Amino acid sequence: MEEKFDYSIIDKAIDEYGDAESSLIAILQRIQEVYRFLPAEAFPYLAKKLGVSEARIYGVATFYENFSLKRKGKYIIKVCDGTACHVKHSIPILEALREELGLSETKVTTDDYLFTVETVSCLGACSSAPAIMLNEDIKPLMSPEKAIELVNQLREGEKYDQQ
Repeated sequence: MEEKFDYSIIDKAIDEYGDAESSLIAILQRIQEVYRFLPAEAFPYLAKKLGVSEARIYGVATFYENFSLKRKGKYIIKVCDGTACHVKHSIPILEALREELGLSETKVTTDDYLFTVETVSCLGACSSAPAIMLNEDIKPLMSPEKAIELVNQLREGEKYDQQ
């Protein structure tokens, strides 16, 4: 189910942030908030609106790690592999999530686009290691079992929402 790109998102962001090149990052952030990635359809339209090249937009979108050109899941799970989390066994959490969701190092998003599992260098939650981030929320003192339980709760919530 591909959703049609809504160009009014860009127009509203330009109304809010302005049409100068210096507004590019804020506008890209707004697009990604809505779609959870940066759809290719946005680039030509945005380039024309801001008077910059598509290559410039692509350069910014690929420079910053927080931007994604690939569609992500509704629930983005970031597993911390910083020193504190690694020492406290974050890798078994990552492995359990990948196994439960049928993911791998190269396949990071489920086919139904419900989950994306990524690793990050540090979440800044070292005192709560091992930690993961679910969308914007830190989940401290995680274990493989707790991570699977969290995934199952989210799945159940999705089933409930669809009834």
